[in-house]
Amino acid sequence: MLTLPLEPTDDRAAPIFKDAVGCTQWLGQLQLTNLQQAHNLLLSQIKEINRYPMQGLERLKILELLRETVGYIQDDFAKKLIAKPLPLNESEHAVFNAIVNLWQAMVQGYQRGLQAYLAGDKQLAKHGALLCQRCLSYCGLVIFEHLRTGYEFDIKLWQHLHELYAFAEDKGLHQIDVPDPLSTQQTRSSCSNSYVKTLLACFARPAELTRWQLQQLDRWLSLWSNNVTIEKSLNASKNDAQPLAADLSSTQGLQRVEWLKHTGSMRYLAMVPLSKLLRVKTILLQQGQTSRQVGLGEQFDSGACIDFLVFLHQCWCENFHKRTGERKPIAQHAELCYRPEGIYAHLSGKPFKQPDKNAKIDTLTRKQIETFGHSLKEAKNHELVEMGYPLENWKMDNESIMGARLTRADRMGGRLNYKQLIALRPSDAQSFMLGTTAWANVSLHGELQIGIRYLPGLPEPVLVKGSTIHQTAPDKFAPAFFLPPLPALKTPASLILPRDWFLADRVIEVQFQTGTTANVQLGFSVERGMDYERVSFNIL
Repeated sequence: MLTLPLEPTDDRAAPIFKDAVGCTQWLGQLQLTNLQQAHNLLLSQIKEINRYPMQGLERLKILELLRETVGYIQDDFAKKLIAKPLPLNESEHAVFNAIVNLWQAMVQGYQRGLQAYLAGDKQLAKHGALLCQRCLSYCGLVIFEHLRTGYEFDIKLWQHLHELYAFAEDKGLHQIDVPDPLSTQQTRSSCSNSYVKTLLACFARPAELTRWQLQQLDRWLSLWSNNVTIEKSLNASKNDAQPLAADLSSTQGLQRVEWLKHTGSMRYLAMVPLSKLLRVKTILLQQGQTSRQVGLGEQFDSGACIDFLVFLHQCWCENFHKRTGERKPIAQHAELCYRPEGIYAHLSGKPFKQPDKNAKIDTLTRKQIETFGHSLKEAKNHELVEMGYPLENWKMDNESIMGARLTRADRMGGRLNYKQLIALRPSDAQSFMLGTTAWANVSLHGELQIGIRYLPGLPEPVLVKGSTIHQTAPDKFAPAFFLPPLPALKTPASLILPRDWFLADRVIEVQFQTGTTANVQLGFSVERGMDYERVSFNIL
């Protein structure tokens, strides 16, 4: 059953304009040079229009006039939040709230029109599909904004999105094409297209995407959503991409079919056509065709397009969300540090500093290495924290051999980003492990939560700099980490270098904790994160 949570209109509402003619004049005078001021004006006027009692058709005309300006300002405003670490700072959070509030104001405006339609407004009798499509589209944008920024939202948003689609389907409005003049890809859309677009966009892990990828995702899904049908029965094939499922009675988005109990409220997205489309475009790009020739837009870098198409295929068609290794709930805490200098300090027990060229490893340290296999820490953890190398307390929610999910126990702490290098020491372990953030989000209660993917092997802090043999790297030392080989996993040794240090065949000098040095030639990049790069090497 469709519920429209709207407050009653109020005769005391006083919008600057009260009809479509007045709206057109006001938009013509709106100054867009001051983005924040224009955003505030738009939000306040749409809220006043939503409170103001007026005929449904006039309200619809006003909202349609506002859409282009709202979309332009929101897109510009959202640039401030792309790839920001979490949690957002105060000014960033204000921007995020403003964006969400404006999308919600548009939802409420169209819901007013849908409310009048349901009440039998004859002037809106032919606009039911349009009203439903707009409600679905803007409700989806509220959800997507939270997901791409990394902030948890009220699960009732998913419930409302599903209710809107169920209503459109029940009334036979879901496949009716309506004008969509803002889309440069398709001039018409439908409730089904908008619903599919939101579901797939939210299932593509938007918090991990760059601004360019987010733009392409929007453009491509405007075209591709027509290739995905919504079915009431499950039709799975053995070797092709499996359907994705949405439960119209649930408070979740898309899910894998094997995770769900099949009921009458289930709807299935047939993914085989989209899987074939993605694979064909990838092959054509690999064969030398341009992005424009394969229908992906103007002359974009083919390599970037290929990588993104492969990523989307993994998300939608390959069960990429399935974890390797069983995750088990655990009840323990862990200490966590981040940034290469901080990780080096806590792994080595001393702050990073440029070594004295003439200094040799001291006798005490050498004896400690001979006796214990490693140097005893020169500074306690609390002393390193006082020096500016934070060590935070986190709760481990669950763990597998591949990684863990954690929630920060400290009320205050630093900001973390996607693919950021971290070091983690569980309460029952003696040593730190290296890992990288697989995802990060902020809960409704303001807690920072992260997923960690472990890097293989027990890390050893080392120092690296350009070698006298091949001076193509910085001539000053930088903190880095050596990961030993793991024969059981057939994993060779690797180095964790500062980002942008890697160049194939570059020769660098590595200084180990024992004081020994070696010249190594870099091989290939294994993976790259926000502040690190893991690379192969050969000792010369």
